[in-house]
Amino acid sequence: MIGTYAPLLAALVALLVGLTVGKAWERYKLRDGRWIDRRRARESPHYILGLNFLVANQVDLAIEELTKAARLDTDALEVDLILGNLYREKGQVGRAITVHQGLLQRPKLTRLEHAYVLLCLGLDYKRGGFVDRALEAFKEVLKLDPRNHYALVNLEKLHEEQHQWHEAHELRERLMQLHETPDQPGDKSILAFLENELGLQALRQGKRAEATARFEAAIELDPKTVPAYLNLGDVFDADGRPGRAVPIWEKVIQVAPDRACLVFSRLESTYPKTGAPDRFPELCRQLIAANPLDWRARLALAHHLSEQGAPAAALQLLFEALANNPHALSLHQAIWRTLSQLELKPELVNRYIELTGHAVFYLDPHVCLRCRYRSTELLWQCPHCHEWNTFVEERIAPAKDTDESGS
Repeated sequence: MIGTYAPLLAALVALLVGLTVGKAWERYKLRDGRWIDRRRARESPHYILGLNFLVANQVDLAIEELTKAARLDTDALEVDLILGNLYREKGQVGRAITVHQGLLQRPKLTRLEHAYVLLCLGLDYKRGGFVDRALEAFKEVLKLDPRNHYALVNLEKLHEEQHQWHEAHELRERLMQLHETPDQPGDKSILAFLENELGLQALRQGKRAEATARFEAAIELDPKTVPAYLNLGDVFDADGRPGRAVPIWEKVIQVAPDRACLVFSRLESTYPKTGAPDRFPELCRQLIAANPLDWRARLALAHHLSEQGAPAAALQLLFEALANNPHALSLHQAIWRTLSQLELKPELVNRYIELTGHAVFYLDPHVCLRCRYRSTELLWQCPHCHEWNTFVEERIAPAKDTDESGS
């Protein structure tokens, strides 16, 4: 019986021995005639402590512990990669470059290890402002690993920063092809913003037909690409076709009600050209009815009424807007202009003072949701983190009355 199963038993024993040897080889290797533990650095307390300090955002202590871990095994590639990245994040770009360049000199790096070291080096160059070197490093990564998502993204961002929109557009298409599946179509919003930038570039070059096609392509890619509607309408209006511009601008109110204020001045000046001078106040009242907290629609309607010689009605709208957003400087400026038209009647001035007793004025700031960068104007791409369409209007909570007696 035993003889019957002897070949099978021998095969199982050989398999187990092979697995054991493979695990040992994974953990150990021969260096300078000595067998050493490849995982010694990662299993040391210094490595674990370094990661803990890193999670706690104590970068200096993390560097200290990881440096000790790296000394246990000078071939521990991942530890040196982390150290180089930490130096870069601390702003010590030169030191990070030195560490990562040193790793490239190591013999027998695998293809993916080589690509990852080059990626880290490219990030060093990018942080240090060495744009040409960073571009070259990321392109080398893609030669080694054509599907490397991080290299593609960073390369795209570098081209965006240089306003090289065609190159950025091409890379974004590659990224979409990389991740798009029939069940999960890729996010086309960034590609749409790049189409819009290509349209603006064509417009500056006098290529109006190409610009129009680009703006339309952006809207087709992502119907919520607000600047494409603005720019497409501007092209039609400048070409003497206000009837084509108006429905495009009105579309902004449907697809992005929070951005409706961007088309107010355009529509107010264009409606009379299309034979509909009363359409603008009607639109503002519709927006106010749909959203009672919409202070910008009230501000726009108040401006319109003031220009039409109805400052009293305008002031009432401004007071209503002030209750919704008492901190916007643009509102206060409009109120004072209107009060001046009404010859600063004491009862109206006193009402204004009551409404603004606890207000803090500011210039309608906008803040990036990704990096908290602040701007006094609405930007489509953050100049700090370079992400698209991340700005929202920042609002300050109204101050609450306090009991001065302390009771």
